[in-house]
Amino acid sequence: MKGWLVRNEFITSDKFKELFAMFYKAALRLGIELTQKSNSEIWTMLGSCGYRLQEFFTVGCPFRKNGMELVVSAEDIGLDVPDFVLFWDKDIRLAQELERQGMKVFNRAQAIADCDDKAVTYMKLRAAGIPQPDTYISPKKFHPDGLFDRRALETAAGHLGFPLVLKECFGSFGEQVYYVQDMATLQRYVMDLGDRPYLIQQYIQTSQGKDVRVEVVGGRVIAAMLRTNPSDYRSNITSGGTAQPYTVNMQQAQLAIDACRALGLDFGGVDILFGPNEMPILCEVNSNAHFKNLYDCTGVNAAEDIMEYIQKVMTAQ
Repeated sequence: MKGWLVRNEFITSDKFKELFAMFYKAALRLGIELTQKSNSEIWTMLGSCGYRLQEFFTVGCPFRKNGMELVVSAEDIGLDVPDFVLFWDKDIRLAQELERQGMKVFNRAQAIADCDDKAVTYMKLRAAGIPQPDTYISPKKFHPDGLFDRRALETAAGHLGFPLVLKECFGSFGEQVYYVQDMATLQRYVMDLGDRPYLIQQYIQTSQGKDVRVEVVGGRVIAAMLRTNPSDYRSNITSGGTAQPYTVNMQQAQLAIDACRALGLDFGGVDILFGPNEMPILCEVNSNAHFKNLYDCTGVNAAEDIMEYIQKVMTAQ
């Protein structure tokens, strides 16, 4: 069995290299040949296909020959097509194109896109009945002109109360998240965001500086850790938090599994807050959760579970 591990060309940190090494080791143990490809490399291959055939078309696009409409596949032009793609990037258009070529992509393009946009994540999970903080979604803006709807902000703040949380719709590792204590600060943040979309969310006081990261693979919880940070409202380890192994209760486990199912994820990291009376409240879902910290904390290697799950799915086809 052969697979591509797709990474981003422009992210070269040691943290990601460690993660990819874990995948390679897990694949090797299972007898899977895993080849690393960057998103730039694959786009270049797809863009040059037509020239190799000396025709001006790209893979998957119809063209006419001898009066018949034909469609060229990646295999037709001699590309070493993998059995599956482990897509560890957020280049959604590339994931969509690989799926259009008939490749099996983990996670699917739509699932990655839905997790990447926090507003879409919120709407999909709300439709699925997943408990989340009360949320207001920003209206669409076309220009970073500093204008904002004061009435909308006052309505959101009046309902949610202060403090509240402002989140940009696109962001990772606890960044692009702001703790807001008054209206003047909220207005300043919104003005600074310009035309970038955001959410205004209820602040869950009972979960200040702590949450649970739950790793789900193939519809089951494989590990979890409790993250705490006494000096920050965020619990992310990259923000200075610490972690310890954690055993999820039945409600937390079901919430994490249901969230991944609602978003169509094969695997993902789910962040759960502690609501009143310890009621689990979903915070975020990550399609490409960086699980090295989880491994260091719990000893559970999510790369092993992910590769075993992929092998099981591909073998069953």
